[in-house]
Order: sequence, then C-alpha cells, then structure tokens
Amino acid sequence: MRRRALLAEALGSLLLFTAVIGSGIMAERLAGGNVAIALLGNTLATGAILFVLITMFGPVSGAHLNPAVTLVMRLRGHLSTRLAIAYAAAQVAGGIVGVWLAHLMFDQPIVELSSKIRGGPGQLTGEAVATFGLILTILGTTRMRPAAVPASVALYITAAYWFTSSTSFANPAITLARSMSDSFAGIAPASVLAFVAAQIVGAIAAHLVAHALFDEPAAATA
Repeated sequence: MRRRALLAEALGSLLLFTAVIGSGIMAERLAGGNVAIALLGNTLATGAILFVLITMFGPVSGAHLNPAVTLVMRLRGHLSTRLAIAYAAAQVAGGIVGVWLAHLMFDQPIVELSSKIRGGPGQLTGEAVATFGLILTILGTTRMRPAAVPASVALYITAAYWFTSSTSFANPAITLARSMSDSFAGIAPASVLAFVAAQIVGAIAAHLVAHALFDEPAAATA
C-alpha cells in the first residue's frame, strides 16, 4: 500500500505539473500576446486536471500532490514523519519529470531555468492567502462533505488563479519545478524561497483555523 501511495503521489504530481507547464506554453502560443487569455487557458487546464487526479488518486494516497498538504496532514497525525518525507520527495521528483515532459512535447529545451521574477509584499501575501484557502478547503470539505473534495479543490484553484496576485502556486513542489521552466508558468529560482515560506505560513494558519472550525471538541471530563 505504501508503494502504491508513493507511486500515486509521484505520478499524480507528474501529470499535474505537466498540465500546468504544458497548458501555459500552449496558452501563451495561442493567445497572441493577450496575457488574460493565456492565463484563462492555463487556469481551466489546471482546474480540470486537479479534479481528475484527486478523484483517481485520492483513494490510493489521499492525492496530496503538494508538500504543504502533506505537512498539514503530518501535523494532524494522519501519517508518520517518515512517510511525509517520502511523499514530499515523490511529489518533487515526479513534478520535475512532469516539467521535462512538457518541455519535450512542446520542443523546448528539456532542462532550463526560468527568468521570470516574482515577488514583493503583494505577491507573497497572495501566496499565503492562496495556500491558506487551499488547505482550508481540503480540511473543511473533507470534514463536512468528503465526496465533494475533488470538485472543491479544483474550483478553489480555478478561482485563486484569478483572485490572488501570485496566480496561486500554493504548492512548494510546483514552485520549485516551475523554476525549471522558462515559460508562461515559470518563476525565477531567486523567487522560490520566499514563495515557499509564504506557502508554509498560509498552510499552518489554515491548519490552526481548521482545528477551531471543523475538528470535534474534546469530550469534557467530569
């Protein structure tokens, strides 16, 4: 079961990151310089693939596909530290291969680095908000309406691409992987650390808020 879970996390991340990078390249090529149209294409592909992947891999591994999700699940005691580290490694490794696969499909250099600087207080706040909302969506929907998790996550990310200043990376693994693509969805390596820090802050804040909102209170003792 553990091997299947790790394979699901690696393969799911591969497909997710391929979709994010590939749709970004396709959208940019077809949009004729219209950034809004390019972002819309990138958004729709990402939301759609998230619904599919969470539906398919959720029963196998939980379909974290994101070290921030895995961190929160470790904090909540749903998996061991060792397994959480293995999940994160599978997500990063699978995701990087996904980026390379997207480059191969679109005849870009397979190995490259992004030159797109992203940062500043606004975008970092956007990343914290994006990750906070994603984690809260996962925890709240899992608690209140588990069958709706795939749709809820897909719809949240679709919305967050547009209402956050950072276009909602909300995932440390995909942030790292996107630094390896000099494409529409890329982020310069120098911007990665600050984005990841903002994501972790947002994830931990959502964990604490979800505990207050959704977790069952401890039984009172006599």
